[in-house]
Amino acid sequence: MEKSPIEVFGQWAEQGKDKGMEDNHRAAVAAMIAFSTAQPTPFSCIDAGCGNGWVVRLLAQQQHCQKAIGVDGAAAMIEKAKAIDPINDYYCEDLLKWKTVQKVDLVHSMEVFYYFENPDQLIAHVFKHWLKPQGRLIMGIDHYFENTASHHWKKDCGVSIMKLFPEKTWLHFFEDAGFKETQSWRVDEKENWAGTLVVTGIK
Repeated sequence: MEKSPIEVFGQWAEQGKDKGMEDNHRAAVAAMIAFSTAQPTPFSCIDAGCGNGWVVRLLAQQQHCQKAIGVDGAAAMIEKAKAIDPINDYYCEDLLKWKTVQKVDLVHSMEVFYYFENPDQLIAHVFKHWLKPQGRLIMGIDHYFENTASHHWKKDCGVSIMKLFPEKTWLHFFEDAGFKETQSWRVDEKENWAGTLVVTGIK
């Protein structure tokens, strides 16, 4: 019986699997944060699909970060994030419906967007409701068409939604939402592993 992504990640939080997610994605996230925060200017940020909050904590540690927020649909993940980190703000919300009170300069997301039936709608929602003008969305995913090692994950995880698109389609999603200066690249490529696909753009 397939389960929704929210159910799966809630169970992973309860089973302690969130630590493995953190370890496996650390190199890609470090590269994404270094790219996004290269300019020495103050910024506010949201981690979309924050899990246990590990990326929020990393972002908050950046010299010029003024505010870091985490949003996730899995209650168990948010409970864990709040228990670990009482300083930053965490919200258990549907990413497609949630709107931030104050828009931010940076939205980061790792391994999240393909768990939505229509990820283009989420990208457009972030563009419209989360980001300030000139704000950046940066997304990292391992499950995409060119990374053939990931093609069997949907079945392996027993998850009901796991969309598989090529790199060009993800870029088109960003462009169709209105993002400018869109670009993509791969991080941490290895033998039989195409690497984490990073896609980003400016509002």
